[in-house]
Amino acid sequence: MSTLESSSTTRNATAHYLLLYDVVDDYVGRRAMYRDAHLSYAWQAHERGDLVLAGALADPVDGAVLLFRGTSPDVAATFAKADPYVTNGLVTRWRVRKWSTVVGLEAATPIRPSAAAAQALPSLPDASGDAR
Repeated sequence: MSTLESSSTTRNATAHYLLLYDVVDDYVGRRAMYRDAHLSYAWQAHERGDLVLAGALADPVDGAVLLFRGTSPDVAATFAKADPYVTNGLVTRWRVRKWSTVVGLEAATPIRPSAAAAQALPSLPDASGDAR
């Protein structure tokens, strides 16, 4: 079962798309025989610039998330339709969601706060607990 969920209005602009997998209960045990094929396929998509990050969810391993960059959700849907995990029944359901990324170097549409708003925010503590 698959669904494509997007309301893309700018088909020519690069955006981020999440490919979300639900997997069979015994996924960890069953994936071994398809893992090399799946990883090879995923690394090829990464090398083309389509796949940014991917991996299984942990504790429990009950799904996976794959982050794609493209001009439409088709980049992720096309990947899913041929993924060895999907074609061999390890994925019970997949769906694609457009993700509006606004913070970070890789954000598709970076949005910074106004100078006044940034000055009004309290300083956040760093990893040591000290305010920056």
